[in-house]
Amino acid sequence: MAKTFQNFINGTWVNAKSGKTFENRNPANWAEVLGTFPSSSKDDVDEAVKAARAAFERWRLVPAPHRGDILRKVGDLMTARKDEIARRMTREMGKVLLETRGDVQEGIDTAYYAATEGRRLFGHTVPSELPNKFNMAMRMPIGVAGIITPWNFPMAIPTWKIFPALVCGNTVVFKPASDTPETATILVEILAEAGIPEGVINLVHGGGGAVGMAIVEHPDIDLVSFTGSTSVGKKIAELAGKSLKRVSLELGGKNAQIVMEDANLDLALDGVLWGAFGTTGQRCTATSRLILHENIYDKFLSMLVAGVKKLRVGDGLKEGTHVGPLVNEGQREVVEEYVKIGTDEGATVLHGGKRLSGGEHEKGWFHEPTILVNVTPDMRVAREEIFGPVLSVLKVSSVEQAIEVSNNTKYGLSSSMYTQNIGYAYTAIRDIKAGITYINSPTIGAEAHMPFGGVKETGNGHREGGWTVFEFYSEWKTVYIDYSGKLQRAQIDTEGT
Repeated sequence: MAKTFQNFINGTWVNAKSGKTFENRNPANWAEVLGTFPSSSKDDVDEAVKAARAAFERWRLVPAPHRGDILRKVGDLMTARKDEIARRMTREMGKVLLETRGDVQEGIDTAYYAATEGRRLFGHTVPSELPNKFNMAMRMPIGVAGIITPWNFPMAIPTWKIFPALVCGNTVVFKPASDTPETATILVEILAEAGIPEGVINLVHGGGGAVGMAIVEHPDIDLVSFTGSTSVGKKIAELAGKSLKRVSLELGGKNAQIVMEDANLDLALDGVLWGAFGTTGQRCTATSRLILHENIYDKFLSMLVAGVKKLRVGDGLKEGTHVGPLVNEGQREVVEEYVKIGTDEGATVLHGGKRLSGGEHEKGWFHEPTILVNVTPDMRVAREEIFGPVLSVLKVSSVEQAIEVSNNTKYGLSSSMYTQNIGYAYTAIRDIKAGITYINSPTIGAEAHMPFGGVKETGNGHREGGWTVFEFYSEWKTVYIDYSGKLQRAQIDTEGT
């Protein structure tokens, strides 16, 4: 019998007030029910926000280095459970064990990084323009953070958001994706075990419409961090804007890997195989477009087909699997629809293009790694996010054209160029419109201590990861201390001096 899971509110595991539940299933074997989870509503969000609001008044007074010490213990606990967490994550969202171990490791890295930032929430001291006066600016916590996360990195992305929020002195109401509720539950269990006080972290399971939007619109939620689709991100920005709520949006991508005529082709092949088909293409940074210089186009395509044929599609828990299932039936249908859209527009399926069924693929949401050629920049498969194992290939004749094609999308998250020409490399760095540019590596591979995010419709300007995320979860207070013993009127008293 499947295990029953609960919400975590004010330090206690509780059912949804309605008593309703939903099932969590294995996308590699949909017959396997992993557990039942609360199907929560606004009433449950209200309880979580109430607990978080009360806890904030205590948590904000805990010294930031001590808040960091708790997160260091979180990192230790995650390290001890790394393999167990990875296996449970693969069962509920499908990607291979190599990748889920990496997902957990990214959470561990983020825990240790955030722990050190508890001693580095630096402010500024600057000279005053008046005598016997001291000026400084310092970081302050904001309040209750609403955290809404996706299913494709169910440990890494929540830690990117929750750990900095906690170090800065905020409390959290956390809504994970309904496709990956168990990994989220493990994370909250670890936070509680590490010593996070009651009410500081609250977990509410359920759908985006019922729970996510209740978080966004709640008057006692002070800031919202969301990772997901651009369409939902725009709706969140619209709703949050009514109350001028602070919002960080990490949205879609249509990332391109450029391979120039002088590139190390073997290295570029390794990069595109990993970037396009790792996580079954279900990454916001996945390589969705391959832009090839005409001089190496035919040769590289032959290498690419040979490489893709070696990829084994199957259960991510099995040794030797390279590509797991899509996360659910609906996502596989999206992939199939885009393959049809591409061929209807004139693209050709060079390899793959079909769902996999029968044998080990019978009970899961599997799809062949797919290569589309004869793709032009105006096609939908060259402009729209697919979020699956589909790679659109385009041909160019110059570095200028390659960058123009790379920029020809409403998104601007990640980008890549393979070249041994330093001029090409620095031109790409300067001219590609993306928040991340890799030279001689694929479009995936972000590190926890570096800023992560994009431009255009990939987000609203904030960054996750690194030192920059602490800007979002804190706000500046400017302080003036006048010890002159008399009224000093700033610019009035400095005029003419």
